[in-house]
Amino acid sequence: MNARFYRLAETDRAPIELRVDGRPVFALQGDTLLVALLATTRHVRVSEFSDTHRAGFCLMGACQDCWVWTQAGDRLRACSTQAESGMSILTNQPEGSWLSPV
Repeated sequence: MNARFYRLAETDRAPIELRVDGRPVFALQGDTLLVALLATTRHVRVSEFSDTHRAGFCLMGACQDCWVWTQAGDRLRACSTQAESGMSILTNQPEGSWLSPV
């Protein structure tokens, strides 16, 4: 398996499906985006400063290592954002989204 996280318990929660970079990702209701991502792959994103893979560091919303983006360019912390059925997440910042006013 190519995942970084392996689910050992709580397997009876309802399954959900979201999209990450256009591909389907399956998670369980109540999972964070970080759990959903790392249960299917070895990293969350590639660093914007190098080609280094990032997988989250602190796992509690303090380090900013697990940023992901919505299709609209909104930035989310994967470790503290609950995965929801139908979400569409990008692991690379959408081009030009940094120019958008907040």
